Amino acid sequence: MARQERSAGFVICYRPPDPGELRFLLLDYGKHWDFPKGHVEKGEDDLTAALRELREETGITQLRIISEFQHEIIYFFRDRRGQLIRKVVVFFLGEISSDKVVLSEEHVGYEFLQADDALARVTYATAKQLIRIARQQLDTSTTKPGQDVAAAGS
Repeated sequence: MARQERSAGFVICYRPPDPGELRFLLLDYGKHWDFPKGHVEKGEDDLTAALRELREETGITQLRIISEFQHEIIYFFRDRRGQLIRKVVVFFLGEISSDKVVLSEEHVGYEFLQADDALARVTYATAKQLIRIARQQLDTSTTKPGQDVAAAGS
């Protein structure tokens, strides 16, 4: 029987003033490129955990949450002892107005990339799917303006 784990994170986008093309924030984990995310701690809901992880991993504390976007991915992996883990990760979508990042020690780099370049850079198929869904959501999002928030602990 697989052990259960839950994580939460953000797909972060930034639209520079010039040339203005949407860019996605990707983190270099050393062996793969992915989004900021981490374990949901006891007593946290998914959004609180995602905001905390975003702040811890990138220093980002101000963002606009796109309220129509919340996607879960599920995958299985084996830990160092060979135990099977069923991992659920819920992702939110956020827009930031500055490309300033303060990278945590758990990452070796980061980049803001246009969608096609981000699709080529991310390691996992689930991350590619999230970029496609986020890009479509941002292109069609006119119903709700989103919610400006300050990340937990700011």
